Amino acid sequence: MSDMNEFMDEIDKSMTKLEKGTVLKGTVMTVSDEDVIVNIGHMSDGIISKNEISAESGKAPSEVVAEGDVINVYVMKADDGEGNVVLSKKRADQILVWDELQAAQESGKAIAVTVKEAVKGGVVAFVKGVRAFIPASQLSVDYVEDLEAFVGKTMDAKVIELNLEKKNVVLSGKEVELEALKEKRKELWASLMPGQMMKGQVKRLEKFGAFIDIGGLDGLAHVSQLSWKRVKHPSEVVSIGDVVDVEILEANKDKNRISLKVHGVQENPWDNISNFHSVNDVVKGTVVRVADFGAFVQLESGIEGLVHVSEISNEHIKHPKDVLQTGQEVEVRILGIKPSEERMSLSIKAVDDESAEIEEAIEEFAQEGDASATLADVLADKLKDFFKE
Repeated sequence: MSDMNEFMDEIDKSMTKLEKGTVLKGTVMTVSDEDVIVNIGHMSDGIISKNEISAESGKAPSEVVAEGDVINVYVMKADDGEGNVVLSKKRADQILVWDELQAAQESGKAIAVTVKEAVKGGVVAFVKGVRAFIPASQLSVDYVEDLEAFVGKTMDAKVIELNLEKKNVVLSGKEVELEALKEKRKELWASLMPGQMMKGQVKRLEKFGAFIDIGGLDGLAHVSQLSWKRVKHPSEVVSIGDVVDVEILEANKDKNRISLKVHGVQENPWDNISNFHSVNDVVKGTVVRVADFGAFVQLESGIEGLVHVSEISNEHIKHPKDVLQTGQEVEVRILGIKPSEERMSLSIKAVDDESAEIEEAIEEFAQEGDASATLADVLADKLKDFFKE
């Protein structure tokens, strides 16, 4: 008899002591549309009704748990009158979640939340039944214009404010993105090389150029690197949101500076320059800029050449601006073309020299009056060296 009593005592000790309000662990045995049966180490299994399975209304038990899952449960009744233990997963989660939130805040660990609604100034999400607020400024690293676009989305967020007494929770998705972005930027800096081609998205326009996101880092494409033609403002070439091909010109991590060149926005006329211009051609152009060393003359949109100060006139001039002004139309002779460098050397003096040679030849022809020679013969002889490349 004593052995039997001892055996019963051991069984009794192994059984979980049940009291209303106790939170304990159990193993899911079966899942149906109406309830979940849980083994809690008691002589009777526990029952969780579908209304007590989750704080999210409308959730079916099978969407929350599966057979074999070990879950926390709250004892609502040790005996419902029919020998069943009535349990609640929802209430256990609501009790334990505050410990989890506090641990998450202290460790900086992100938690997964689902946004339920948009409210003034942000959105509301639930963490195991606990209402949490995410301010609009903390939703993303990017500016959020439409809060409704986040409703129904599951996102990772960090606890940035927690008041256990008032049961207030403030979360941030932005902090998670910033952490990921920091790591991404570190990897990107290590991989950047001059000459590298990448895709980028135009983020901001300034008078001096366009800031372009190349995957976590912003680079600057100076206005002179946006197009082959002269550009007064970046908006003439690109718009915010445009995806463009860019070349890395410089990547200086110490100075946090990335210089870019935009490719392929418009066809570059220098690629086909030989179809339109050749060395020794005399063409008309417009002076677009005057510098100490010479003047830049535009032949057509995107094609400019330099008239060096020594090629402006046969007479000595102190400064190009003494004889040339912006907007002035001039005739120039093409002395050289370098398509790969997008450079062209021009001469105004060479055009004047040719005119002088022709006038001199005509005058000599008139004075000599040699019937055996034609004007064409005289001009050819006078100018034969001029057209040599």
